[in-house]
Amino acid sequence: MADSAAGPDRRPLDLLVVGSGVAGLTAAITAAGEAGMRTGVVTKGVLEEATTRWAQGGVAAALGADPEALDLHLADTLAAGAGLCDPVAAKVLVDEGPRRVEELIALGAEFDRDQHGNLELAREGGHSVARVLHAGGAATGAEIERALVDAVTATATVLHTQTFLEDLIVRDGRCCGARCRLPDGTVSEIEAHHVLLAAGGAGQLFSVTTNPSGATGDGVAAAARAGAVVADLEFVQFHPTALRHERSPRPLLTEALRGHGAVLRNGSGERFVDELLPRDVVSRAIVAEMRKESADRVWLDATRLEDFALRFPTIDEVLRSVGLDPRVDLLPVNPAAHHLCGGVLTDLDGATTLPGLWACGEVACTGVHGANRLASNSLLEGMVFAPRAVEAISGGRIGARPSGAMAPLLDPDGGQGVPVAALEVASGASAGNPGTVPADGSSLASLRTRLQNAMTLGAGVERSAESLSVVRSELDSVAGSLGTSEQGRDPQPTRLSSSELSVADRSAVVHRQELANLVLLARLVVGAALAREESRGTHWRSDWPDTDQRYLKRFAPSSPTEPHQHENPGDPR
Repeated sequence: MADSAAGPDRRPLDLLVVGSGVAGLTAAITAAGEAGMRTGVVTKGVLEEATTRWAQGGVAAALGADPEALDLHLADTLAAGAGLCDPVAAKVLVDEGPRRVEELIALGAEFDRDQHGNLELAREGGHSVARVLHAGGAATGAEIERALVDAVTATATVLHTQTFLEDLIVRDGRCCGARCRLPDGTVSEIEAHHVLLAAGGAGQLFSVTTNPSGATGDGVAAAARAGAVVADLEFVQFHPTALRHERSPRPLLTEALRGHGAVLRNGSGERFVDELLPRDVVSRAIVAEMRKESADRVWLDATRLEDFALRFPTIDEVLRSVGLDPRVDLLPVNPAAHHLCGGVLTDLDGATTLPGLWACGEVACTGVHGANRLASNSLLEGMVFAPRAVEAISGGRIGARPSGAMAPLLDPDGGQGVPVAALEVASGASAGNPGTVPADGSSLASLRTRLQNAMTLGAGVERSAESLSVVRSELDSVAGSLGTSEQGRDPQPTRLSSSELSVADRSAVVHRQELANLVLLARLVVGAALAREESRGTHWRSDWPDTDQRYLKRFAPSSPTEPHQHENPGDPR
């Protein structure tokens, strides 16, 4: 799709959305359509290739808005979150979810229906009943993305595709735009009265992940550098059943398979876990079984599922492409990094601690997920909280209010919600020589692999003080070789004109900054994981295996940074 960014109108946008997944596109459609805002979208790929399209799971919603069904969805969400969910935010999610699903269907999203035209609902891990909508069996994300892309291109939204977020612009304590690298290699400062981060997660922190290569935590890193509070970064959800294959990202064998009766077996063919327990429990059980058998996989048995190809055509196609027939073959699986449960701390309307900056979707910490996300709540989170942010912006809001996960931070004496505890994260060795590593693909790829391998081995499904300390040392080494500053910025000159950068050089500049973002985010994840001396949800410490009520709090690690100030301070208005 061609960018529509060019044009004579250089006034600041009303709203700049960073990211083009379910959260970002929902926000853009709402802002440009219903609210009539001058809206722009920045995405570092093309609209059709956001992380949302990789979501095989579904959308969890208590359709029909039956009070008992809503209460049950809330109870399941809180149970999965292991005490760290914000109950008010979780209630907003389940109460407003059905209406947002209906709006998505009205936009043209087509979910699976039975022969009578009724929506088919699946049950997934952690859900007490079937309430998960799917499309194409396991192509829900792609279908949602298709419907939203069609809708956003029909609005007056200014689209900046293949455009990379380098930093947020902060003037006089307020976010007022973003510094971005355009497709031709030049740097542009896009000014806006409000910026909404919807840039997805950071699965590329790990060597085994279901996330695409662009999921490098750019939004969280930029927010941290700008001085916004981030929280819950120690909680990284691993999906239990990624296909054990050399493909990257790993093909995901959706939880709906287990909901329909597929079972997990060890090398001896024995079942070893209840497949419909929350994802963190199943992932740990798989890791324990692999260790016991000195294996790198267990087996998902879907041989008894009827009409596999009809129910799950996308998965069937993937399996057959690698020589597996789910009707007769056991499917090799192991856990893969899947979803970042924390992110940029927000109130119930997506406002962050930095005025003018908003966040929604996986990049945000709304408090909905707590220590572990309930399966298929993520797409719903973007659909619910993106319109809330737009509504607050159009109503004249600038800063955060003491609501939701933000309430304990802004009103610590209010007695509501999970307390937020500040955490200083040691940055370790900083820069090193900026020229140590040439900006070429092979060197950058090697450093990225080192970081990912270290995080997988020492900060993955299982962690300990010893393993996390080893990771931290490796991160210091990677940062020193890369030459990043403690703030996760690339110190090499990047304000080059397009004539000074070849295509390969432009790509390398972006890859360097992606790696710098991963280093910064990895340090924050490891720092929070070291501080939480207990096991809770997706955070499991082998040296602290029990849950400790003293840690019923939300860690907000502070990155070693100063906000990026624009060279010409002033109100963009």
